[in-house]
Amino acid sequence: MHHLTLIQELAALALPLIFAVTLHEAAHGWVARKLGDPTAEMLGRVTLNPMRHIDPLGTLLIPALMYLTTHFLFGWAKPVPVTWQNLKSPRRDMALVALAGPGANLIMALAWGLVFKLGLSIWEPLPWVGGPLAAMGEIGVWINLILMTLNLLPILPLDGGRILASLLPPRLSYQFSRLEPMGLFIVVGLLVTGILGKVLGPLISGVHQVIATLLGLG
Repeated sequence: MHHLTLIQELAALALPLIFAVTLHEAAHGWVARKLGDPTAEMLGRVTLNPMRHIDPLGTLLIPALMYLTTHFLFGWAKPVPVTWQNLKSPRRDMALVALAGPGANLIMALAWGLVFKLGLSIWEPLPWVGGPLAAMGEIGVWINLILMTLNLLPILPLDGGRILASLLPPRLSYQFSRLEPMGLFIVVGLLVTGILGKVLGPLISGVHQVIATLLGLG
């Protein structure tokens, strides 16, 4: 991405970022609907319309600034509401609903990897098409892998925290859930101290290498 200007990098960032958060949140709502809870669907959140999911500050401004200054993404979208009482098996199904978001990011990382490969394949005959496609595909892979691994941290209100809360015995789950108001502060603290990057960096790089190998890119 070093060959891109700041404006070009922001342009390459915008579409993958919007898709990453939109499909992540829509996946939560879609799985919840399949498991018996129509809340998100009734509120219009099972949709690919990004305006239903985007938080201007948390989805656009902060992630863009974080990426350009640190090459790490941190942000949020409007959370999809889930009424756990409507789910067929609430504890199990809440874990599945939470897992759907990171799962969508993994699928998108693979899809953007294919876009990157396509861009490289047509770069020489059509550089004005291949170059932007390759840049967008590359950044799309990284964005989705960062969001996937970040959301799988076992900290509430992140998806990993929801999954852990569903797996713990009810009494421990209740105690763990009481920590949710502190979750954002914990994540920010880990980010500022550099611990977050040291923990997630190897995981992100490892999954990236697997995807590159699967797609014949490395």
